[in-house]
Amino acid sequence: MKYNYVKKSDRIKASVYGCLLYAFLIFWALLTIVPLLWVFINSFKTSNDILLNSLDLPKRWDLRNYINMSTYPDMNLITAFKNSMLICGGVVSGVLIGAGFASFALGRFDNWFNKYVNALLSGCMLIPAFSTLIPNFVLISGSPFRGTQWAVILPLIASNMSFSTILLTGYVRSLPRELDEAAIIDGASVMQVFVRIIIPLSKPMLVTVGTMAFIWTYNELLLSLVYLPTRNLQPVSVILSLVSNMYGTDYGAMMASICLTILPVLLLYIAGQKQVVKGLTAGAVKG
Repeated sequence: MKYNYVKKSDRIKASVYGCLLYAFLIFWALLTIVPLLWVFINSFKTSNDILLNSLDLPKRWDLRNYINMSTYPDMNLITAFKNSMLICGGVVSGVLIGAGFASFALGRFDNWFNKYVNALLSGCMLIPAFSTLIPNFVLISGSPFRGTQWAVILPLIASNMSFSTILLTGYVRSLPRELDEAAIIDGASVMQVFVRIIIPLSKPMLVTVGTMAFIWTYNELLLSLVYLPTRNLQPVSVILSLVSNMYGTDYGAMMASICLTILPVLLLYIAGQKQVVKGLTAGAVKG
C-alpha cells in the first residue's frame, strides 16, 4: 500500500496561501457589502443627520424618505418600475433569442462564412457605445418607433448581441457533437436538435447571459434620457437621476431611491446565482 506523504513545509505553505486567499476574499466582500449597508442605513435618516454623521445608526427607523419619494412632482416610481421591467424584458428576450440562434449556427456548423461572422462580432465589441448615439437617434427619429420604448429596446439588443453571442458560441462548441449525431440518426431535425438538446444543456449560460443583459439594461441611463422624452415612458434609472439633480440636498431621498433601484437587481442575482456561477465557470475544467 502506498501513502501520499506531504511534507510539513508544503502543508504550512498551503495553509498560509489559504489564509491569505480567504483574507483577500473577505476584504473584497466587505468592499462590496459595506457601501450597500451604508446606503441602506442612511436611507432612514434625514439629510441633516447624514451630513452631520453618516456612520451612526439612525435615531429613529422610519419610512419618511421612502414615502417622500412618491410625493415629488413628475416622479411615479410604480410607472418607472413597470417601464424598467418592460424594457429589460424586451432586451433580455431579444438577446436570448438572437444570440441563441446565432450561437447554434456559429458553434455547430464550421464554414468560411462563420469565421468572418466571428471576426465581425469581435470587431463590433470594439465600437464605443457613445459613437452610435447620434446615428441611432437619426435612424429612430425617422422610424415608427420614435417616442416609444422600442427606441431604447432595439439599440440595447444590438449593443448586447455581440458579447452574448460570443459567450454562448464558446459554450455551445464545448457541448459534445455526438449528441447531435445521435439525435439526427433517430430522425430529429436541425430545429429539434436546437430546441431539445442545445437549449436545455445551455441553460446555465443562457441564465448568465440573460442576467448580464438585464443588469446592463437596468442600469442604462443615457439612451433613456435621449430617446424617451416623456416621464411616463422613462425607466427607474432616470428617476434616480432626477432625485440627484432636482433634489440634490435631500440626501435621505437619494439614499432611498438608490435602495429601491438596486433591489430588483439583487433579487434577480440571488434567485439565479447558482446558474450564473455555472455559466461563468463552464468549460473551465475539461476531462
